[in-house]
Amino acid sequence: MQEIYVENIKEVFRNKKNIEKELKIKLTNKGKDFFVKGNPENEYLALKVLEAVNLGFSVSKALQLKDENVILQALNIKDITKKHDLERIRARIIGTGGKTLKTLQHLTECDLSISNNQIGIIGDAEEVEYAVQALTSLIHGSKQGNVYARLERHRKDTRMNKFRIFE
Repeated sequence: MQEIYVENIKEVFRNKKNIEKELKIKLTNKGKDFFVKGNPENEYLALKVLEAVNLGFSVSKALQLKDENVILQALNIKDITKKHDLERIRARIIGTGGKTLKTLQHLTECDLSISNNQIGIIGDAEEVEYAVQALTSLIHGSKQGNVYARLERHRKDTRMNKFRIFE
């Protein structure tokens, strides 16, 4: 039996039956502490899904972690920068009307979520690596356009390599 603290208990309660059915586990709670019971692999997966929910993802997006090629990466903005104006840094990542965040999601093909000073990334392992690099660059002050250009070059190279495989 594993235990995890869940901040967003409403989301978990709304989808409790779905989580239990999809992951073949039993969820119980005492307040915001959730207990996961099942076989070890399913318990581990359930902890990852609940960790993703803590980072602000919906349960449906968090359940993508069932696919073995999909991983969850959490970045703490405070670990990346020594600057104290974290609100401005979060604003740079989100962009006007969420435009920067949407563009990053599109270019990296990853799901991104920002909660307090934590950034959650769900996606294919290689794409998550590029998303981490892009977010780190933005946090350090790189221009959005430069970050987009680097991601677009990566996407173009990836597509070209896929076509070469089929030749």
